Amino acid sequence: MRIVIAGGHGQIALRLERLLSAGGHEVAGIIRRPEQGDDLRDAGAEPVILDLETASVEMVAAVLQGADAAVFAAGAGPGSSVDRKDTVDRAAAVLFADAAERAGVRRYVVVSSMGADAAKQGDDVFDAYLRAKGAADDSVRARTALDWTILRPGSLTNDAGTGLVRLEAHTGRGMIPRDDVAAVLAELLDTPATAGLTLELISGATPLSVAVKDVAGN
Repeated sequence: MRIVIAGGHGQIALRLERLLSAGGHEVAGIIRRPEQGDDLRDAGAEPVILDLETASVEMVAAVLQGADAAVFAAGAGPGSSVDRKDTVDRAAAVLFADAAERAGVRRYVVVSSMGADAAKQGDDVFDAYLRAKGAADDSVRARTALDWTILRPGSLTNDAGTGLVRLEAHTGRGMIPRDDVAAVLAELLDTPATAGLTLELISGATPLSVAVKDVAGN
């Protein structure tokens, strides 16, 4: 498959790019800064320079043309403002979904966050982040032209992945290594029967390939 990842220089995205390219897939990662390109090449991905905060839907659709799947893994990141939570975590996610529809890319996987909720109350930046992610997820879930899967990991760590997870509609709070998030994303991309599911992910006792098959119903 050809897979395009928004937020291609993120910690999860770089891990996913390595997994997908090692699996024989053609991978492109959208990044804002040209100096990040070598990191993507090292991960086996083609860097595409494009700012999702300023790009038009036509510009993004051109990048997605011919892709078999799209992954939204972009985020404003720690330390960013409330405004950028909206322009990246919400608006860029909606733009990327619009562009996927325009380019005819049906398979669409979102890296969201546990607790994402468009109606989340509170004035903290993290509250704004959860509202933005929730609104973006709602926009994606309303689309019939996308075979979407939304993944909501728990608290992310840089511990080595164990390959053992809990993947369900509702898991409760927990931790999850970024390694395992990336591995689950790769499995989801290879499992189209997970379309239409919003899934929470934390560390657990089930091998991740089995966990994905279980939620897919096979």
